[in-house]
Amino acid sequence: MSRSDAAWLAALAGEHLDLVQAPFTLPRSRILVFREGDGVRVHTSEYERALDDCRVLDALVVRNASGDALAITRVLPHAIEFGDGAVTLGFAGPGALTVGLGNAPGPSSPGSASVEWTTPDGEAQRAELGADAPAIRFDVSADRSVVTAASATHAVDVADGEALWLEWFAKCPVVRDDLQAMTAFCWWVLGANVVELPALGRARAVVPSKIGYVGLWQWDAYFIAVGLRHGDPVLAREQLELALRFPSPDGQLPDVVHELGVLATSDDLPPGDRENLRRAGSTIADPSAPVPLTKPPLAAWALAKVLDAEPADAWAREQLAVIRRSQDWWFAASDLDHDGLPEYGHPYSSGLDDSPIFDGPLPTTAPDLGAYLVRQDLELARFAERFGDADAAAHRTRAERTLVRLLELWDDERGIFRARAAGTDVASDTVVGLMPLLTGRLPEAVVDRLVAALADQRRFGTPWTVPTVAVGDPDFSDERMWRGPVWVNTNALVVEGLRASGHPALARDLAERTVALVVHGGGPHEYFNPFTGEKARTATTAFGWSAALFIDLAVGLSASPGE
Repeated sequence: MSRSDAAWLAALAGEHLDLVQAPFTLPRSRILVFREGDGVRVHTSEYERALDDCRVLDALVVRNASGDALAITRVLPHAIEFGDGAVTLGFAGPGALTVGLGNAPGPSSPGSASVEWTTPDGEAQRAELGADAPAIRFDVSADRSVVTAASATHAVDVADGEALWLEWFAKCPVVRDDLQAMTAFCWWVLGANVVELPALGRARAVVPSKIGYVGLWQWDAYFIAVGLRHGDPVLAREQLELALRFPSPDGQLPDVVHELGVLATSDDLPPGDRENLRRAGSTIADPSAPVPLTKPPLAAWALAKVLDAEPADAWAREQLAVIRRSQDWWFAASDLDHDGLPEYGHPYSSGLDDSPIFDGPLPTTAPDLGAYLVRQDLELARFAERFGDADAAAHRTRAERTLVRLLELWDDERGIFRARAAGTDVASDTVVGLMPLLTGRLPEAVVDRLVAALADQRRFGTPWTVPTVAVGDPDFSDERMWRGPVWVNTNALVVEGLRASGHPALARDLAERTVALVVHGGGPHEYFNPFTGEKARTATTAFGWSAALFIDLAVGLSASPGE
């Protein structure tokens, strides 16, 4: 891709950089810049710390020679322009910001300007910009302290930031015209969410969001890798490698890999998470013994997709050894009632923390987990046949055995796959009951009932579909996380399930409706209201897996039929 093409895609992405839902940042940087009044405010991005606790500058305002605030007139991935470019704010490497005159001082330049800023402790400071000091640099330390100094390299620093972003956008997938602008923004999201984890050898993690989700969650990594593969398969493999790098001795994979270690049991939960669980009335906040925390087994599915983009056989064999042990762990250590169908021992291990299927006692037998385990064993069987390094028949036999147990959750009278709370049936009708489509092994009559449920306005047939809880369910809420809003990742899995279950036209239709939702909603938010298609009030913006899966769906929809 040419530099001009990359610049065009960067400009398309810039149209979404409102500094409210999408902050100004740089790949690998922990600095975030948001709009604030006449200027901006600055935060750092830290694991398990809210933005309000990570304040660097409460306000930074640029003024002209007359003392009037210069408005923000344009935002590009590499620069914020004030006063039509009279002054620009950019990065001077990942740890510093630079603010300077947009042109070298001369007859056509603004000549002078000033920068005012306020620190979190209320201290106000000011710097003049002119011929002798055309720019000021703000170096942000790990403790959020700031050191300022005059800078003579502002133009070079901004140009370096532009070059970095142009290199990133040169990898952006080219898709259908009606999806290209949002694809560019989603590609920006993935680049913006790159952070370094110094404790892991400066590893690059594409985090779910620099706003509140600064770590590598296991299944987020899988979804993000699926999108990244279309432009940066090396970085996609790096996400899988990080997610699979820290198995326990018995094969369990951790829920989160972060800069301070891993989150693999309830003993590792941050205090804020424990308090949230207590407020929800959950007894799991303070278990009598550590509860393993992991995420659904989608690793082999993601690995297969990443390898489709770029083969890496030797590397894949290393990852498969870890995935096989993880799959065995589910059956050996998470079949808590010893009936042959593993359970979730903690809501966090499902990824759908707030789903009503977890309102009852634990452990929870859930149809989505059964479906993922069947699909993963089938993927592992295909890998075993491809590489000749494992027993494919053993994986297929276990998949069939798990499918038998999964089908026992089918309630033919209601037309749903039921969950069970500590052995007792759960009445809730949720999106997890659609996940058995992923197996591609359901009886035709069951598939037909699930397909009908997707169109049923009393269940999942909302204007913007698929809600995570059926609209007719007493637990449905159009705004509350996993209790009704639409999530891009569950939609993408249903698309996969429809395709695997012999309904490619319906799969394509749902893919079209999902990308239309993201475009309509204004970006790849964490979750969406199923009636309005807008961002749900409490949803995070610029969300990693929503961006990645939008790209994956857009690429698929842009391919010629049959590709």
